[in-house]
Amino acid sequence: MSKITKDQVEHVAALSKLKFEEDEIDAVTNQLGKIIEMVEQLEEVNTENVEFTMSVADNLNRMREDIAVAGDNRDELMRNVPTKQDGYIKVPAMLTDGGDA
Repeated sequence: MSKITKDQVEHVAALSKLKFEEDEIDAVTNQLGKIIEMVEQLEEVNTENVEFTMSVADNLNRMREDIAVAGDNRDELMRNVPTKQDGYIKVPAMLTDGGDA
């Protein structure tokens, strides 16, 4: 049985740019360990002669005709925009270390 270590959780957290408190690392390590145990239990299930199932719903693709329609009036759409610049919607920068947005 595989066991996930605290060091592995800290490593993945660092790669993911996640910060955890010490007690949170212990809890996450424990939770991930339980998830791995459940997956390993599933690997023990005999699936021989079990037919492959892609979906449990019997859905069919419902196709519609692709019809081009005229777009909306840009000036009318921009009427309710709080801040705009050069014909575009101006929004606050979302990245703090990505330079100028």
